[in-house]
Amino acid sequence: MTDAAEKFLASLNADSLAKVSMKFDDPKRLDWHNIPKPERKGLQVREMTPEQRELCHRLLKAALSDVGYEKAVRIMSLENNLREGEKNLTGGNLRDPQRYFLTIFGKPTSSGDWGWSFEGHHFSLNFVIHDGQVIADTPSFWGANPATVDIVVAGGPDKGVRTLAKEEQIAFDLVNSLDDAQRKKAIIADKAPEEYRNAGVPQPPQGAPEGLAATDMTDAQKKTLRSLLETYNGNLAPALTANRLADVDAAGLDRIYFAWLGATKPGIGHSYRVQGPTFVLELINVQSDPAGNVANHIHSVWRNLKGDFGVPAK
Repeated sequence: MTDAAEKFLASLNADSLAKVSMKFDDPKRLDWHNIPKPERKGLQVREMTPEQRELCHRLLKAALSDVGYEKAVRIMSLENNLREGEKNLTGGNLRDPQRYFLTIFGKPTSSGDWGWSFEGHHFSLNFVIHDGQVIADTPSFWGANPATVDIVVAGGPDKGVRTLAKEEQIAFDLVNSLDDAQRKKAIIADKAPEEYRNAGVPQPPQGAPEGLAATDMTDAQKKTLRSLLETYNGNLAPALTANRLADVDAAGLDRIYFAWLGATKPGIGHSYRVQGPTFVLELINVQSDPAGNVANHIHSVWRNLKGDFGVPAK
C-alpha cells in the first residue's frame, strides 16, 4: 500500500495533490457514507489522467483480493445500469462509474501513521497503517444495485449476474437450514429494517448480540457460518483477510451470534446480522432496483466493535 500510494502521489500536479492529501488527524477522515453524496473529500477518479487512474487502481489492488477487486470494479460499473434505469427520472442522483474519490491522510511511510480511503456510491474502503502494518480496515462497505442485474447496458455485466451473490446466498442457506427451535432464536423480526445501523456514523452500533448463538448450531451450520465470514472477508487482500479471521478465531467462533430480519426467501425484504466480540457484519436487501424489482438492492458492511478508523470505541 505504501509503495502504491507514494507512486500515485508522485504522479500528481499541485492542484490534484491538494485535493487528495489531508492531515491524518483531519476530522474528515471519519466522514464516510455509501449514499450518492453531492460532495465528497478527496480526488475524483474522473479528474485523474489515465496514468493516475492506473496508479489509483494499483492501490486498490494492494488492498483487495482478485475476487474483491473484480467485485469493486463491478460495483462501480453498476452506476451505468442505474443511469440507464433512471434515464427518465427528473432530478435524480448523478450516476457515474468514475465518481469515486481517493483520499490519502498523512504521508505514506514505513514508520508512523498514515491512512487512505476510497469511496463513492455503494463502496467505502478505509485503512490506517502504523509502522508499515495495517491496524484498521473498517468501515468496509460493499453494495450493489441492482443486486441481480436486470437492466443490461453495453459493456456491463450480463443479465442475472449477482455481484454479492455469496454474501447473500450463504446467509439464506444458513437461515433455511435451521430447525424450528433455532429459527425462534435466530429470526428477531418479521420485517427487515429500512437500513443497516449507524449508517455513515464514525463508530459502529454497540450493544449485546441478538439471535442464535453459534453454540446452538450444528457442526454443519457452524461451517456455513464460517464460510459466510470467509466470503465477506475474502474480498480483502489475503494478509488482511487472515488478520480479520484470526481476530474472529481468537475471540471464539462459539461467541458469534446470527440474527435474521424479514423474509427467508429472495424477492422480499430481508436482512441479517452476524456479531462476535470484536465485529459486526450486516447485510440488508429491502430497496427496489430501477426496474421496480423488490429487494434487489444490497447494502453490506463490516465494522470493528473495538472502534472503526483505528479510533477506540467509547
